[in-house]
Amino acid sequence: QVQLVESGGGLVQAGGSLRLSCAASGRTFSRYAMGWFRQAPGKEREFVAGITWTGDSIIYADSVKGRFTISRDNAKNTVYLQMNSLKPEDTAVYYCAADTTGWRVLKSPTSYDYWGQGTQVTVSS
Repeated sequence: QVQLVESGGGLVQAGGSLRLSCAASGRTFSRYAMGWFRQAPGKEREFVAGITWTGDSIIYADSVKGRFTISRDNAKNTVYLQMNSLKPEDTAVYYCAADTTGWRVLKSPTSYDYWGQGTQVTVSS
């Protein structure tokens, strides 16, 4: 069993930055691919970014390329999402998720085995 806990969300003005963290329990975190997703009110959950367990493959959604950076520290069992140049359309609940296959990054939420509870990000214009 893996537990994921997100933190770092909040209210920020457009153009600002936030850094989300996702702390994982369990000894096998380093073997999991990790993803960040978001869900705005009335919309489906969408892929934001993902990273393999080795960190050698990283994928971003087109909407966040060049603005967001995903990274991980396996020694700390933590994955991060640095969000810069935030826009009002980035407003959503952000979730981290773990894919126990580890070696690939997939964009479908159904490919992930464990989820955090989410953290709210609100970007004001």
